[in-house]
Amino acid sequence: MTHRFDLRVYYEDTDLAGIVYYANYLRFIERARTEWVREMGIDQAALRAAGFVFAVRRIEADYLSPARFDDLLRVVTSARAITPARAVLDQDVQRDGERLFAAEVTVVCLNAAGRPVRLPAAFRRSAAPGSEFSTS
Repeated sequence: MTHRFDLRVYYEDTDLAGIVYYANYLRFIERARTEWVREMGIDQAALRAAGFVFAVRRIEADYLSPARFDDLLRVVTSARAITPARAVLDQDVQRDGERLFAAEVTVVCLNAAGRPVRLPAAFRRSAAPGSEFSTS
């Protein structure tokens, strides 16, 4: 499945040179994943109250070209692989179709003790290949 999330670069997102500070790309893709899960109908607050949370296990990132103040960006998230225990996602940050940042993110689910558990069945079903939606 593919999800699209649009965001604007604010002054607070940039460094003294007026380009997006490198760590903020991680914040952008986190926001997109949060909206992706919300659009699936999964209530992360309820999941947390039940003692389960999603966590990033691994991330590999490539910074390809800088984004700048006031740019309109789109984060595109697609599931590369969904197993009972993990989701491997591709996340790109784009400006007008140009790829600025690319990440491969592995997400797992943890219980209250911090131990890995199966991903929620609703998540595995909803993240299956073939569906598309957007959040702006």
